[in-house]
Amino acid sequence: MVQEFSNKTTANFRWIDIVNPTLEELQSVATEFNLHATSVQDCLDPDHLPKAEEFDNFIFIITRIFDIDQKPEADTIQEVSRKIAVFCGKDFIITIHRSEQLFLAQLNEKQVLQNKCKDVTHLLYLIMNKVILSYEQMEEQLASEIDFYESKIFLKSRVPNLLKNLYQIKRKSSVISRILFLSKSIVHKLQEGERKDPLYRDMLDNFIQLETGFDQINEQINNLLSLYLSISAQRTNEVIRVLTIFSVFFLPLTFIVGIYGMNFKVMPEIDWQYGYFYSITLMVVVTLLIYIWFKRKGWL
Repeated sequence: MVQEFSNKTTANFRWIDIVNPTLEELQSVATEFNLHATSVQDCLDPDHLPKAEEFDNFIFIITRIFDIDQKPEADTIQEVSRKIAVFCGKDFIITIHRSEQLFLAQLNEKQVLQNKCKDVTHLLYLIMNKVILSYEQMEEQLASEIDFYESKIFLKSRVPNLLKNLYQIKRKSSVISRILFLSKSIVHKLQEGERKDPLYRDMLDNFIQLETGFDQINEQINNLLSLYLSISAQRTNEVIRVLTIFSVFFLPLTFIVGIYGMNFKVMPEIDWQYGYFYSITLMVVVTLLIYIWFKRKGWL
């Protein structure tokens, strides 16, 4: 569906918004605005990664906005985000996307139609800023989940599927970090234009803040995974230590029982009246000696 948000009668540029386009619709728009064929083909690929290319009469940008309707288990670029293609010329801007993006209509209503956008560059900065800020919600959510699991790990509370949940956080954070890394080319391409534009500086600040935030989340989740595995290993070592202590206590006792459990006809203590009390006393003495030895070594 092709819709014209604004034209030169309401602004000094044209804004064409295309939702879930067909090849014929794209070719028609490409012919009218003299768009490059390879760029038009890229618009049809829903899995395309962020990039920025400059042509003679326009800048072509593919960016990915955070998908608020994603599934909880989403952990790929295609599942976490939605692609938006942008053609930006001197007096036109074309936005192409498969699913409805309400923020574009809101920008048109609150900025363009009220003559708050001086040119297409101004509008492009606003669009990119909205795309960048769309990941703030996920940043806050992942940071909150990390704080929750961190307290549970330190308090040694039982949480079902803890390791699986930590991995999902790590996976999602890594995917968004990759999207931001690929989006650097777009930020750098826009930097070649109006470096002193306040809107660009605002967009750049938001991008750096978001990039730093997800880098910190990745570092925290890696530390948390290492901590969880270390604590798990420590618990395992503690269990093994207790079992080892018990085995050390019972090993000599088992040896004594094995000796006196042999069925030989001639054994020195087999007919002795106090043989039973002797063997029990021997076991108690051996146990006490082992206990005293462990205490002196600080193993108990």
